[in-house]
Amino acid sequence: MADTPQDPTATDSGTDPLARAVAPLREDVRFLGSLLGETIREHAGDRVFDLVETARRTAFAVRRSEADRDEVSALFKDISAADAIPVIRAFSLFALLANVAEDLHQERRRRLHRAAGETPPDGDLEVTWTRLAELLEGDDDERLAAVRATARVSPVLTAHPTETRRRMVFEATRRVHVLMARRDVLRSADQDPVTEADLAELELELRRLVLALWQTALIRNERPHIEDEVMAGLQYHEATLLEVIPPLNAQIDERLGCGGRAMVRPGSWIGGDRDGNPYVTGDVVRFATDRAAELLHGHYAEQLRLLERELSMSARIVEADSGIAELADSLTDTEVEGSPAREDVPFRQAVRVVRRRLAARARATGSSLPRSVLLSAGRLIGLDDDPPYADPEEMAKDLETIDAGLSAVGSDLLRAPRLRDLRWALNSFGFHLQSLDMRQNSESHEDLLTELFALAGVSEDYAALDEDARVELLLGELSHDRPLLGVRAELSEFAAKEMGVLHAAAEAVAGLGPDVVPHYIVSMCGSVSDLLEPAVLLKEVGLFSGSPDEPRSTVRLIPLLETIDDLAGGARMLDAALALPQFRALVRSQDDVLEIMLGYSDSNKDGGYLAANWSLYEAELALVDAAARADVHLRFFHGRGGAVGRGGGNSYDAILAQPPGAVQGALRITEQGEIISAKYSEPVRARRNLEALVAATLEVSLLDVEGLGDGAEQAYAVMAALARLGREAYAELVHEDPGFIEYFTTSTPLSEIGELNIGSRPTSRKQTSTVDDLRAIPWVLSWSQSRVMLPGWFGVGSALRRWVEDGGGETDGDATDGHANAGDRDTAAAGGTNAEERLATLRRLYRDWPFLRTTLSNMAQVMAKADMGLAARYAELVPDAEVGRRIHGVISDEFDLTREMLLAVTGQETLLDDNPALARSVRNRFPYLEPLNVLQVELLRRYRAGDRDPDVRTGIQLTMNGLATALRNSG
Repeated sequence: MADTPQDPTATDSGTDPLARAVAPLREDVRFLGSLLGETIREHAGDRVFDLVETARRTAFAVRRSEADRDEVSALFKDISAADAIPVIRAFSLFALLANVAEDLHQERRRRLHRAAGETPPDGDLEVTWTRLAELLEGDDDERLAAVRATARVSPVLTAHPTETRRRMVFEATRRVHVLMARRDVLRSADQDPVTEADLAELELELRRLVLALWQTALIRNERPHIEDEVMAGLQYHEATLLEVIPPLNAQIDERLGCGGRAMVRPGSWIGGDRDGNPYVTGDVVRFATDRAAELLHGHYAEQLRLLERELSMSARIVEADSGIAELADSLTDTEVEGSPAREDVPFRQAVRVVRRRLAARARATGSSLPRSVLLSAGRLIGLDDDPPYADPEEMAKDLETIDAGLSAVGSDLLRAPRLRDLRWALNSFGFHLQSLDMRQNSESHEDLLTELFALAGVSEDYAALDEDARVELLLGELSHDRPLLGVRAELSEFAAKEMGVLHAAAEAVAGLGPDVVPHYIVSMCGSVSDLLEPAVLLKEVGLFSGSPDEPRSTVRLIPLLETIDDLAGGARMLDAALALPQFRALVRSQDDVLEIMLGYSDSNKDGGYLAANWSLYEAELALVDAAARADVHLRFFHGRGGAVGRGGGNSYDAILAQPPGAVQGALRITEQGEIISAKYSEPVRARRNLEALVAATLEVSLLDVEGLGDGAEQAYAVMAALARLGREAYAELVHEDPGFIEYFTTSTPLSEIGELNIGSRPTSRKQTSTVDDLRAIPWVLSWSQSRVMLPGWFGVGSALRRWVEDGGGETDGDATDGHANAGDRDTAAAGGTNAEERLATLRRLYRDWPFLRTTLSNMAQVMAKADMGLAARYAELVPDAEVGRRIHGVISDEFDLTREMLLAVTGQETLLDDNPALARSVRNRFPYLEPLNVLQVELLRRYRAGDRDPDVRTGIQLTMNGLATALRNSG
């Protein structure tokens, strides 16, 4: 890896603008690759280095059609598992370092655009403020007032099996990023002996980091526990979010005018999501909430320590106002009482009071603070019997006093950035840091309540009741505060564990405030009773106050609509729920905000890419109408994964592609997998990605971005027909082909994801091998590893061709609350009377409609990462060779058709004409994936043949990790 491949743009970097633009990226990749190559040669020996180099050169020759794929396979056919591991690690580490180089290049390009005075790209908040300038100046728009009152963007971190890298790897990668950015600056400066010495020292440090990475195990040697995943999620707060979110919220408030409300507030599922995860317990909930609070208290304590040092103004020079004096004197300090030094620095003493009360709170809640943040004037604070802060508002009041005092003495410059950011941090994070969502599936709720109701004598068999009887019983239980059970009730192991989780959540709310557990998500929520059941459980632990007229709870009940059928019936369920006076009163008590979660993964697994995307769009339209009928404010929570098959893709474009009324100034969105690291491991990228979420939320809420106008009905009808055709093509393979299950389970590493130490959660919700019960992550991850990427494109080509050729035949008769797929629409006529006219219709919709443009653009990106040639190697793993060849042929033919139809609709010559950065990455980096895929197939073959050599298992794990790192959004 001493040299990277010749970039096709490098033919004349002196005259070609594109070549000049990418030259710094190419140099960074070469430099990091050379460091890695030299490290491998020195510490693994010439034999390993030569094998890695031979594999690299052969892989690029394959891409240039100068070598056959069999030549790569031949290199590893007889390799021992022990010898394969350093090769896998080499290509995996290169992928990690290449990610750093590409991220740096994105930042470099943005800086150059700004320096040249060019308009920043979409997603930059400055562009959004310009677009909204006239609206913001008017200040009387009803939509603007509504957005100001409800503005909220919440990225919610979730666990993922490929994103549990070692903390050292995380920190070393971040350090490489910092040093490479510094190297960029030094190399662009005038060279002199000092600069050259600095550059040499910096490059030596980079060599140390690459060596440390080479000698560090990239993955754990045991299955990660949920506690490991909790800490992995918190490291992003420590690395970037605590630093980035407060000033961002300050800017938003200044420009938008939110009345001091924090718009960006982070959340997490890690430790609270027990749907299909038997390892989530009450102790896990306590661990998740306690560690988050401990990290936050430590951050506050450190910022206050630094603030105390900064505010050294002397009473002999500035006269502090009475507020500062009262705050400084509010706590006694017997050892320094009356000392001249103390009286001379009133601002320091005021800050010290805040530090002492915060330390007292940390001590009272069991948070451990580092000794360094507890030192003041050589003494430890927090040892006195100081009154702890009861809530964030109390601490905020004291910080406001200090802020006002600084302003009163003309020290406004000292208010920012530290004091300003500290106040906004408290506003953004409270004492809890992040909201922890509770999630469980409706079937588990039914089982739990059946047991509890039977024990309490309320119902002998709740599960046997019909829907009307269930709702009546549940509303009766929610009309009072009497618990179902006494403290000595004997519960089954299942019930005891479930209630233990809820009791732990109630403890967290009591200690950290209601924002620590504000959401309860009901998976597979298909009825009103499914939605109401958790309320009875919350009442049992004191998180719901029952009443026939005024029920109260700080926890929102959130239905998760996952399957296509659930999405289609979501509006009817919402109408029925809001027709219940008790439920409507509950929503009214929660600021009239009702949240609905949309599941991208299961709907895709259920009906394929086109049907899932259209079902989600159509469901949002129907849900918006239902909320409007009940006069409630609707907020959507988008359960997107990293992969396109799970709703992934560019977040800014995805939000702009939402239907009218679906983003009313607020949204929540899951972030997971390699996407978390790609977005939030470094402050500049974290700020940019959060800005993109905010920018898109504001633009889609306040501007008309759908772009369809009077043509909406026609567009909806066309899309409904395409979705039906795509679902038919998808179902023919996935749900109807008798050989598909065997093909999927044996041509991909699905079973190994479950058997090896990949993630803390089982691969299936139940012990089953059916597609329906598989969790979405292993479903998508398996197809990504085998380079098929099936969930992100399959069936689209058939749908587009059939519709262009004959309009798709029959129309879809499954209407969803009167929206565009109603059967009385002639979709063929809507799109044109012949193939040429229908293709022109699709091209126009692609140009004008963000939804279709984003749907096809995301599909193009995932197809560019697919490789049917490599997929054929995985197909050879299928025991029934005929099944393997046949189904791979079906998949490969559909892939070719989908590419052909996509290019016909978009008018592009290649899949990535509209994404040159990804095109460059695919061209220059993806050959490095070839050896990883080839080695994975070889090791899977051995493992399945009974070879239980630990190095075989480790090698498979490492290939999974390396491929996920390189693909970046594989699951």
